[in-house]
Order: sequence, then C-alpha cells, then structure tokens
Amino acid sequence: MSCIQTIADYGLRSIGIGERLLPKTDFTLCQQFTLIGSGMIWNVYFGVLALLAGFLLATAVAIGKGSRHLIFRKPAEWFIFIFRGSPLFIQFFFAYFAFLSLKGVSPVFDPLTSAWLGAAIVLFLNTSAYTGEIFHGALKAIPKGDLEAADAYGLTGRHRFRRITFPTMLRLAWPGYTNEAIFLFHATTLVFFSGFPAWQQRGDALYYANYFADKTFNPFIPYPILAMYFILLTLTVIWIYGAIGRRLNRHLPTEARRPMRFRPTLIR
Repeated sequence: MSCIQTIADYGLRSIGIGERLLPKTDFTLCQQFTLIGSGMIWNVYFGVLALLAGFLLATAVAIGKGSRHLIFRKPAEWFIFIFRGSPLFIQFFFAYFAFLSLKGVSPVFDPLTSAWLGAAIVLFLNTSAYTGEIFHGALKAIPKGDLEAADAYGLTGRHRFRRITFPTMLRLAWPGYTNEAIFLFHATTLVFFSGFPAWQQRGDALYYANYFADKTFNPFIPYPILAMYFILLTLTVIWIYGAIGRRLNRHLPTEARRPMRFRPTLIR
C-alpha cells in the first residue's frame, strides 16, 4: 500500500471516514504519521470549542469576582477555586460518572457520556476558571487614570466597560491568556485516557500514538511524531494569538509594544 493510499484510507478515520479497522501488522511510518495526525482533529476540536465558549464565561466570572455584591462575587470565587484547585484528570473522571448517572435518569442525557460533548464541557469549565482568574487580574491592573479619563468624558456603565475597561483588560491579559490556550490544547490529550471512552477506536492523537507504542513495543517513534504535531499546533496558536495581540496594541507607541514571547510553563 502506497503512502498516498494510506492517507486516503486513514486521514479522516478519527471522525469515522475511511477504513474502519486499524492496521494490525507491518506498521509503516506513513501509517503512524497519518493516524496520529488524524487524531489531532479531535484535539483541535476540543481546544477551539472550549476556548470560544470559555472566553465568554471567563469574562462573566472575572466581572463577578470583582463585583461588590456578595451574590455575584462568591459564586465566581468558588467556581475558580474548585476548577483551579482540582486536577483536570479528576474533573474528567467525576464528570463522566456524573453524566453516566444522568443517563440512567433519562436518555436525553446520553450525549453527555460521549467525549465530543461531555469532555468538551469539562474543558470548557476548566479553561473558564483559569481564564477568569487571568481576566480578573487584568481588571485589577487597569490604570486608574484610564477610568478617571472615561469618567471625565462622561462614559459610565456599559459604555465605559465596552470602550475602555474591556479592551484594556484584554490587552493586559493577552500574554497570560495565550499561555492558557497553549496549555488547553495540550490538556486535550487527557480526554480519551479519562472516563470518556473512544467510540469504535476513534480517539485523539495520543490514543493512536499509544496504540502504535503498544503494538510495536517501540514508543520512540509514535511519541516523537505526536510531539511534532503538538509543536506545530503550539506554533500556530502563538502566531494567531500574536496577531490578535498586535491588533489589541496597535494604538500604543512602537517602543511600548512588547513582542509576544513564548515561555513554556513547566509547572502549572
């Protein structure tokens, strides 16, 4: 079988398109590159969905934590504390069994036990908590002079938030938010190793890398391939977020614009 035929057969296997059965013997380098790359579709799906939905909730959580009213501040503080204080793997584990209990109540909850929805919800809540804390710190760091200038111009309430507070918060929080986005994509590898099963062997990139490592008894080929894919994904995230960061800072003088730098966090 040629490499082109292998790509045609297995390139979209992780989403149910192509060959149903995984190769059993005579594993080629092309098969490993193709199947692990196919699994990356799931990692990108989980990361993009969680980031888009989590951005909105994180903004609300940050505002709630900074509120003077106890009814808004306490739920936001506890939400951040619970999801930042517990390991993500444990959150997957408990969420799966919670969703499994709901499935027993009504078949309406069946999709929650599937990775495409249940795991996405866990990642969404987790990144919302981390991002909410980042945004809250940025809100506290907004220069008082900016807010005083807004008051002087008669901007109050939602008009001040939309034109002054929110853009400044994003600009200050963007480097930290970029690191959170990178970590989130890396964290998607935990999905199919938590309680959420891989239906019909349609797993993510790590699922296929682990499959080849188990079958060949040689982890030094599939895992470096997996690392290469995630390095490329990380560089893509840095490029996209860097472009957005430059857009957010376009009004600043050239010497005041700090270039986006990737600083890997060894311990979160």
